[in-house]
Amino acid sequence: MEERIIPQHIAIIMDGNGRWAKKRGLPRTAGHKQGTETIRKIAIACNDLGVKALTCYAFSTENWKRPEDEVDYLCKLPKMFFNRYIKDLKAKNIRVTFIGELERFPKETQKVILDAVEQTSMNTGLNLCIAINYGSRREITLAARKFAQDVIDGKADIHIDEEAFGTYMMSEGMPELDLMIRTSGELRISNFLLWQLAYAELIFTPVAWPDFDEGELNKAIDEFNHRQRRFGGL
Repeated sequence: MEERIIPQHIAIIMDGNGRWAKKRGLPRTAGHKQGTETIRKIAIACNDLGVKALTCYAFSTENWKRPEDEVDYLCKLPKMFFNRYIKDLKAKNIRVTFIGELERFPKETQKVILDAVEQTSMNTGLNLCIAINYGSRREITLAARKFAQDVIDGKADIHIDEEAFGTYMMSEGMPELDLMIRTSGELRISNFLLWQLAYAELIFTPVAWPDFDEGELNKAIDEFNHRQRRFGGL
């Protein structure tokens, strides 16, 4: 029997919170709240399986276009999440990091996230990376700006290769992305980790994020194990 391969880095587009709530006659915010519990469960499951990094798409640069009351609630979710679950994450040796631009969020939201990063910085298990106020085109644009400035300042050579340019990405230092999962049936990438997804396996499931559990995670990993990853070769 072949050994089961565990992806080193999984990314998830956590879609379907609003539809999950609507189906139950609840406000969209109830779906977002339930979705935070799913993050905790899936992070712990990934850690137990030996996954090295889990990147969760929590808030995109486009989410600011949503109704003001929903945006306000989403800005409060990090505090709710970490107040409730930081002890669990620390007990499980899970480290919290983030990618994205925090500066647009309220100071309290920024502080909560940065405190979680600091409190878990010495942990050596799963890297739970929260993509918040993140957009991949924005990330690549910022990387290009930083590289151009380094060339001007004499810190970088214009003849850069892909590996070196990758160090300008927000995900620098994380393992190569192996598997991307999108929940709730949508079949698009939505400006998420476009650089990092180059050779990742993509899985789209109809299951809404609040209903995504350890069983669904293992189904996705089993499907990953049935893929032939040739990276452009034969």
